[in-house]
Amino acid sequence: MHTMAIPPQPWPTGDLEQLEPLVARVLAPNASPYTYTGTQTYLVGTEDLAVIDPGPDDPAHIHAILRAVDGRPIRAIMCTHTHRDHSPAAAPLAKQTGAPIVGCAPLRFAGDGGDVEAAFDQDYEPDRVLQDGETMTGTGWTLTALFTPGHISNHLCFALEETGAVFTGDHVMGWSTSVIVPPDGDMADYVASLHKLYEREDRIYYPAHGPAVEKPRQLVRGTIGHRKAREAQIIKLLGEASQPIEDLVARMYSGVDKRLWPAAQMSVWAHLIDLEHRGMVARSGDVWTHG
Repeated sequence: MHTMAIPPQPWPTGDLEQLEPLVARVLAPNASPYTYTGTQTYLVGTEDLAVIDPGPDDPAHIHAILRAVDGRPIRAIMCTHTHRDHSPAAAPLAKQTGAPIVGCAPLRFAGDGGDVEAAFDQDYEPDRVLQDGETMTGTGWTLTALFTPGHISNHLCFALEETGAVFTGDHVMGWSTSVIVPPDGDMADYVASLHKLYEREDRIYYPAHGPAVEKPRQLVRGTIGHRKAREAQIIKLLGEASQPIEDLVARMYSGVDKRLWPAAQMSVWAHLIDLEHRGMVARSGDVWTHG
């Protein structure tokens, strides 16, 4: 798992930062080893707005968004996906402004999904679900949905057609590689979605966490290479000895902060499931075997 160190405080939490004429952001107060300095809520437009990834249901953050909106009409509250650091503020923001919730599909889980299920916003209720290639428009801006499953099965990126910017949610981030958590997260889908972005000619990425990505195709190419390298590493280690995921993670991520090992374990599991589907590894109980 590739990560950058979280920069020292102060962070611009709650402040309106204008990034380019059509794009501004407000940082939520939910910094963690998994969210970097927090979720970045983006405002697109000048006269009327789209609010992308409204973030956690935190009254201070919702107030900061409304202060940044400054009375302008919100055409859409748009969510890239429904992890709990991205979409829960959509409902209270919609209630206060009357704006529709537009973007990714809702995800529902039957039964007790435990810790994995707890990461999802199961109260998310969109007014309109965008399919791949569908658009949301306002005065001087057009956002096109790009279906990019992998990190989570309902993930969308949003391409701002007027400027060549893409809001990449958690699919591509400059500070860290995306965590893939089975059974909803899928490594094969994730890599396919990376290739989908690589085939585009976008100018800049604005991820939900961390700095803007100013060389998008270079980063995507590197991320695809990183995943191929991790896959090769798993095959090599299992070729040496059959072993459980925990042992693989201890070898593969020995130089990474151990607080991130649970996330790394999820991504290794996702790699193993993909390799199993391709007939390259097998499992017996908790132990994985080459071939």
